[in-house]
Formats: sequence, C-alpha cells, structure tokens
Amino acid sequence: MSVSIRPLADANADIESVRQIAYATWPDTFRDILTAAQIDYMLAWLYAPDRLRAQVRSQEHVIHIAEANGVPVGFVAHQLDHPSPGTAKIHKLYLLPSQHGKGIGKMLLETVRHAARAAGQRMLVLNVNKYNRAVDFYLANGLARVGEEVIDIGGGYVMDDYIMGSAL
Repeated sequence: MSVSIRPLADANADIESVRQIAYATWPDTFRDILTAAQIDYMLAWLYAPDRLRAQVRSQEHVIHIAEANGVPVGFVAHQLDHPSPGTAKIHKLYLLPSQHGKGIGKMLLETVRHAARAAGQRMLVLNVNKYNRAVDFYLANGLARVGEEVIDIGGGYVMDDYIMGSAL
C-alpha cells in the first residue's frame, strides 16, 4: 500500500473528500460516546461545505489529506498561532476506521508537527473527547493531558474534552 500526505489542492473536491471521511468516521468513533442526534448535529455544523471553504480561504484551517493508493482515507486540519502566538492547534484529525493501525494517523500528526516547527511554533495542542479511543493514540505519540474543557456548542450539546499538548 502506497500512502501519501498532501495539502488540500482542489477546494471543492478535497472538501468533499473531507466530508465523506468525517461522515464515514464519526459514527464509528463516537457511537459509544455521543447520541446519534449529537453526532448528526456536529457533523452538520463542523462539516458544512461553506464553513469548510471559509476556513480554508481565510487560512483558519490548513488541511492535509492522507491517501492510500491514491484514495483519500484521512485528513488533518490545523491552525497556526492558535489559541495564542507560537501555538499550533489541531482542530480535526480523522482516519477511516479501516485504516487504523497502519501508521497513517501518525503520519498526519507528524505532518502538522513539521509544518508547525517550520512556521516557528513552539507548542502543539488539540482537544479530544475524554472518552475517545484517540486519547491513547495521542498519549502514545508524545502528547500529554494538559487540561480539561467543557464547551457549549449549542443545540443543548457540549463537548467534554481533554486538552492535550506537547512542546515542538
């Protein structure tokens, strides 16, 4: 299997790939954590095409796509100098469940680390649901729990997260 990581190239086609991966991944990732209604709410909110295009256009999110044999299988979205100067934040990192355990998630994480270092960032942070299996992935890849946060996202829902981070 040939795996490559590339920056978002075609906003329309790549954004549709991001959406397809998110919609295929979230039910598996969150089925034991969130209600189906909250999953639907968050997918519609976070992955609305216009919202994603605006995030890319404004450079709020830099997106990289992971491809296996030329087929999109995962993505990562990060932002520089957020939430403070010198800190890069991963907003999204998802990989199709069929691709777990193949090192692709680590490749996506390393892509962000490399880009952040090149941009002079000193810290890497992200939020992850406290009950998400990905907590173990992040711990195994050098991030530590540095805080907790409950975020009201509207619709009667909250995100109950660990804040994880590491020095770059």
